[in-house]
Amino acid sequence: MFRCGLIAFVALSSVTFPATGWAYEIKPKVPETAFSPKLQPDIVGLSSNTEGSKASPLFEAYLKDLPGVKPETAQQKFGGTNVTYITAMKFTLAPTSTHPGESMLAVFSSPASANRAYYISRVLGFSAEKQPSKAEMIERVTAKYGQPTAIGDGRMYYFYKAGKVMSVKQKYTPASALEALNAPLNPKAAVALNDANGRGSCVAELKRAQALEKTLDKLVTEAKAANCDALVSVEIFPGITPDRVSKAEFTLIDFKQIISAAKIDADAFAAEKNEALNKTPLGNAPKL
Repeated sequence: MFRCGLIAFVALSSVTFPATGWAYEIKPKVPETAFSPKLQPDIVGLSSNTEGSKASPLFEAYLKDLPGVKPETAQQKFGGTNVTYITAMKFTLAPTSTHPGESMLAVFSSPASANRAYYISRVLGFSAEKQPSKAEMIERVTAKYGQPTAIGDGRMYYFYKAGKVMSVKQKYTPASALEALNAPLNPKAAVALNDANGRGSCVAELKRAQALEKTLDKLVTEAKAANCDALVSVEIFPGITPDRVSKAEFTLIDFKQIISAAKIDADAFAAEKNEALNKTPLGNAPKL
């Protein structure tokens, strides 16, 4: 269900690495984030405050009710050192006769930027016999995340800026929210989400980010172009009847953290490379 670019996953219990590289001390810097302790949206307990090294218990706590499903992890070394860290974690539940399938992905920065999650996504399927109504799904999402910035095109959008949920003056009742979900996004709301130059709508940046590889270097351009600091999107797909839900896709992206972590990581990787070069002689002095 997820396209993770070049991120390679292996079973969490079988990860081993050869003893190569060199000892290196990383002094982490906590990246800037769009959220605060009082405003920390999450997807099944995972937020942009979650560290890769601490994500496994959150995955396993959720998966305890799904026997046989194990989290998988992608790891890499920090530059040429022996320091290994988690870059991504996911699980995938294959479709069965009673369950259309489910999956989740979280992607993390390097330990130089505190190994924080900056992109989290979850796809949740419903069997034909257990499809909730769209009205019930809207109610559940609103209860968890509050009133959305906008609704339309089958999605509920939450855009964050300056520590708050952005407002485009769209007020929803349960009835109007359901009507908006089934309709195109209100043009006035779409325009209000642009910057002063008419660019940077987070609706567009969300769709671009979903299509890209989830590495920092691939996402940072979109993060800088976005006219918001972060977002949560819930896409609701129609089911066996138009008022039912066959699938829901949850996405959380911390654009501010992506920008900050990308700079921290780039500087840290450059510093490590420079230090490694200084430790390794390039040649022998000639005989004099």
